[in-house]
Amino acid sequence: MTSRLYPNIIITGTPGCGKTSHCESLFESLNDELRSHFQHLEISKVARERGCIDGFDQERDSSIVDEDKLVDSLEPDLREGGKIIDWHCCDVFPERLIDLVVVVTCDNSVLFDRLSQRGYPDSKITENIDCEIMQVILQEAKDSYAPEIVIELSSEDLETMDDNVERIIQWINSWRENNPDGASNELD
Repeated sequence: MTSRLYPNIIITGTPGCGKTSHCESLFESLNDELRSHFQHLEISKVARERGCIDGFDQERDSSIVDEDKLVDSLEPDLREGGKIIDWHCCDVFPERLIDLVVVVTCDNSVLFDRLSQRGYPDSKITENIDCEIMQVILQEAKDSYAPEIVIELSSEDLETMDDNVERIIQWINSWRENNPDGASNELD
């Protein structure tokens, strides 16, 4: 039986809610000892680097990821632990290898401004705002993982992001105290 000594954390949310900013800030805010055991995995980049792209969706202006191939390629990384997973969906990752799912949300007017600044076409802005209104990502997380490991954090500005990152770091420290021998990578 194998175990991981550092938790795997998914930070997810609708595009534009701040998940990548949270991941980058979290990684940079870890102390040197912890940072040496963590890795930020921006899944869109990882999928390209590992040949997990199946095609391109012209209508959505985005790559189509072969999720099975992606998860197969990531499993050895996740078994090591200490991964900060940055992607807009979370339900593809095996529950037994995930310790915390953070769903980053934000006010729709803030989201609209962020997506507009990125130059997204109106159809993509509307689709993402509808996704946020309907809480699609939050519901996916709740449907895919144990309720005690799913948290929703609002991300309106830098101050709330800093507060969120501090909360996640406190959770990491608590997880390590509560799991001195690590967490099992196997099904119970």
